[in-house]
Amino acid sequence: MSIESHLNELVRRHQAIEEAILAEESHPAADDIRVHELKVKKLALKDQIEKLRHESVATATN
Repeated sequence: MSIESHLNELVRRHQAIEEAILAEESHPAADDIRVHELKVKKLALKDQIEKLRHESVATATN
C-alpha cells in the first residue's frame, strides 16, 4: 500500500469516527464512555495521519 493510499484510508476512518461521535452526541441519552472512546480513537488516528504526512514530506524533500 502506498503512503498516499494509506493516508487516504486513515483520513476516511478519522471522518467516519467524527460522524459516529456526532451521531452518538445527538442522542438524548448519549453514552459518555462511548463518546470518550471514539474521541481517543480519533486522536490516535490524527496522530498517525500527522506522522505519515511528516514522513511523506521528509521523503519528498530528500
